Amino acid sequence: MSFGGATMAALEILISVAVVAALLVLRGIVLARSRGNVVCSLRTSNRAWRSGVARYAGGELHWIPFLGLRLRPRHAIARRGLTVSTRRPLTGDDGPAGYWTVDCAGVSLAMSEDALTGFLAWVESAPPSAHLDAA
Repeated sequence: MSFGGATMAALEILISVAVVAALLVLRGIVLARSRGNVVCSLRTSNRAWRSGVARYAGGELHWIPFLGLRLRPRHAIARRGLTVSTRRPLTGDDGPAGYWTVDCAGVSLAMSEDALTGFLAWVESAPPSAHLDAA
C-alpha cells in the first residue's frame, strides 16, 4: 500500500467515525426534543446514574438511554402496583444537581421538578384497581 493509499484509508475511517458520532448526537437531540419525552436519569441498585428520556405509554413508563443505537426502551416501569417510596432533591454529590429523585421498587429516577409533578400525577391517576397488587 502506498503512502497515498494509507492516507485515504485513514481519512475514510476518520470520516466514518465522525458520521457515527454525528448520528448519535442527532439521535440524542431527537429523543430529548420529541413530544411527550422527558429528560430523565435512571439508576438501578447502586450503579451510576444513566441519562436518557422517559415516555409515558399507556400504563407504562418507558426509559430510553441517550447513548445507544436502538430507539426501543431499555426499561419499562408498569404503573400497576407502582409505589413511590421516597422523593427528595438531589445534590451535586448524589446525582444531577437541580433534579429530584424518586425511588420505586428496584429503580430510582432523577428528573426536573416539572417532570416530577407530571410523574406523580401519572402514578396517582391510575384506576383504583391498579393499586390492588401493591403490597
